[in-house]
Amino acid sequence: MIRTRSVTAVLAALFLMLAAILPVQGAMNQSDFLSPEEAFQYELVPDGDQLRLEWTIADDYYLYRKRMTITGQEAEPAGVEYPEGEIITDEYFGESEVYYNQAEVMIDPGEVRTLELSWQGCADAGLCYPPQSATVTLDGQTAGSGEGGVSDAGATGGENRQAEDEFLASSLADSSLVWNLALFFGLGLLLVFTPCVLPMVPILSAVIVGSQAGRGRAFWLSLAFVVTMAATYAVLGAAAGLIGANLQAAFQVPLFIGGLAVIFVLLALSMFGVYELQLPAFIRERLETMNGRQNGGHLGGAALMGFFSALLASPCMTAPLAGALLYITESGDALHGGLGLFALGLGMGAPLVAFGTLGASFLPKPGAWMNGVKAVFGVILLGTAVWFLERILPADVAMALWGVLALITAALGLNAVRHASLAEPARALFAALALVVGVWGGLMLGGAAGGGSDLRSPLAPYAGGATPSAPQEAEEGMAGFEVIKSPEDLEKAVANAGARGQWTLLEFYADWCISCEVIEEEVFGDPEVQKALADVQLLQADVTANDRIDQRLTEELSVVGPPTIMLIGPDGEERRGYRVTGEISSDAFLDRLSATGASSL
Repeated sequence: MIRTRSVTAVLAALFLMLAAILPVQGAMNQSDFLSPEEAFQYELVPDGDQLRLEWTIADDYYLYRKRMTITGQEAEPAGVEYPEGEIITDEYFGESEVYYNQAEVMIDPGEVRTLELSWQGCADAGLCYPPQSATVTLDGQTAGSGEGGVSDAGATGGENRQAEDEFLASSLADSSLVWNLALFFGLGLLLVFTPCVLPMVPILSAVIVGSQAGRGRAFWLSLAFVVTMAATYAVLGAAAGLIGANLQAAFQVPLFIGGLAVIFVLLALSMFGVYELQLPAFIRERLETMNGRQNGGHLGGAALMGFFSALLASPCMTAPLAGALLYITESGDALHGGLGLFALGLGMGAPLVAFGTLGASFLPKPGAWMNGVKAVFGVILLGTAVWFLERILPADVAMALWGVLALITAALGLNAVRHASLAEPARALFAALALVVGVWGGLMLGGAAGGGSDLRSPLAPYAGGATPSAPQEAEEGMAGFEVIKSPEDLEKAVANAGARGQWTLLEFYADWCISCEVIEEEVFGDPEVQKALADVQLLQADVTANDRIDQRLTEELSVVGPPTIMLIGPDGEERRGYRVTGEISSDAFLDRLSATGASSL
């Protein structure tokens, strides 16, 4: 009963943490609120030798004192005197000094002739606006933007919006630590069903099933797995942010991927009973002492698998990861950024704890059936190894490996059918399924020998003299895209498009980027998206090599890694608020195109 209550409490806590991110989603829905130009209006009025900046703030809206800055374009003002505000505690930035209704700032300009203003405010009803800025002369005339607007001309169509990575970086900078941890934990929960988290399910399952753990032990094994995974994820992310390294590219070198694939193959062989995988005796004895000599697997082994799973998740670029890295890079605050990533990792792993704990409850008592289950997880681990190797191997070689895996699966299936106590019809059905898998594996091997790479049409190279499909597939989803390499290439292409009054879409892509393939197929492969992009110049920055030129391009554009999609107007300015980091649905992408005015629909 106690264990059941504990599990229930854990699940309830997860749902409460998920609910914590709802205010953020509400903050991004601005349809029921005033625009920032309407909510926050200012006027610069001469007052003797000084200037008085008068703010008129709409009812139920407020400005943050610490987000209000006044600087000079030529030099710093001789003095700036801010009024005393009201102390509140809000859901975005914690305890803050704010201004309601009106605020007057006294400015001694000194030698300054042009002022740079910036501010940020919120609504009591739950909306927090992105930072605003303007450039004004001493006579009160706005230079470069309208009253309360954004001075960057590139903000057209997106001046009231922050991209997801900017919003999260701003949250880390200005919000309380408790709020940030809740936010990133909730975002981690939303990332559970991404391609980089799902492979952790069979890995954790293999740990639990292989150890024959009961529910209580399964909980602690799952917790050790998840906490170690989250801690490793945080340390790697914080280090990458501090040194400005591309975390994705660092984990895509052949030696690293090959080594990780070997580890999964060794684990699979252990599942098949080829040998018993054990740590050295002196380490095993210490672990047994720490674990109280309990049956059901070692916490150290589960933690080790959590470490490898963090390496599995790190190459996946998402908006939360980009936001945390952006914050760490700009502020140098690895502690708060790392804690955010730790909470993100815990959110990604929390459902795994629930899965591992509750799943163990449905397992029957240990017996001969365990060998069959271990074989299934062995096949899954081999599939994980092939999935890793796909990033660095030619497409035809990868298909050959999938073919070998299919033959292994068929052989194991036929062996299981032969020894299982099944009725003859069931035995015949499962044997037929195993044979189909084996035949398809043979076809994949044959197709790979001819240079094929399409798992669904393995014999395509032999059909009507068709050429091997690998090179074609590399460009199929990218029809119409022009590849650029350097910042100079991008500047020239954008200038040419601007002369034609044309928008530009720039996609950052890499061969090893899993989410890039998803976007190629589900977004750029969507006929509606293709129609919407009919009049848009399509550029692709292939950063697979991550050489010095690639790094210079990503650094100049503040791109953390692929997939990243930028929308650049005919004026040559990016609509930063509509930048895409990580995966996005075709419908959401169409909405962004429409909002910027780039869509041809």
